[in-house]
Amino acid sequence: MIHRILSAVLLSVLAFAAWAEPPERRISVAGEGRVEAAPDMATITLGVTHEAKEARQAMSATSEVVARVLERLAGMGIAPRDLQTRQLSLSPVWSDSSVSASNRRRITGFVASNTVMVRVRDLAALGGILDAVIADGANDFNGLRFGVQDPAPLLDEARRRAVTDAMERARLLAGAAGVALGPVLSIDEHGGGSVAPMAEMAMRMSSGGAPVAAGELTITANVSMVFGIGE
Repeated sequence: MIHRILSAVLLSVLAFAAWAEPPERRISVAGEGRVEAAPDMATITLGVTHEAKEARQAMSATSEVVARVLERLAGMGIAPRDLQTRQLSLSPVWSDSSVSASNRRRITGFVASNTVMVRVRDLAALGGILDAVIADGANDFNGLRFGVQDPAPLLDEARRRAVTDAMERARLLAGAAGVALGPVLSIDEHGGGSVAPMAEMAMRMSSGGAPVAAGELTITANVSMVFGIGE
């Protein structure tokens, strides 16, 4: 009985000692790495929309122009893997909603739309491609996004810079606090790296092609690091 009591007391003392032990001293910091690079590709989203009295007419007119645009793009060196249909739709056009309650709204026609995403790997040809597809009948333009064909090396460099940035911050904080910086306890990456476009496009159609300003891309990586505090 006495042995059990002594064991219980000893366990309680050990538990209290562990609870009362001061928390491990740490320095937690965040670091960011950025790399600027010129884009070497662009993704454009364009389409064709037509309205007609009959659904078949609207879809036929749209399909005819899209086929012509795709043929033109193929002739300008765009590979099949760089062309993708993003949306194909057919919608009714209704009569004016302000008609009196005695008259129901009715379908007066149909609108067909076909949207295609195009990757352009030769930026020098981009302006001419835009001119050509619009001349062929493309009448929807839903955006242009610049990118890089192989972002992995740039992302890796951004990650290295993020770690370097975090370590410099940790050394600064340790020095300001008058303590020694200990070993790295953990490293976490946030977001997995990102490519942010910092580019503009000027749409002014001309015989020389639409002028396009590609600008630069910013590749960003973020990490958080935890360091111990040395003795």
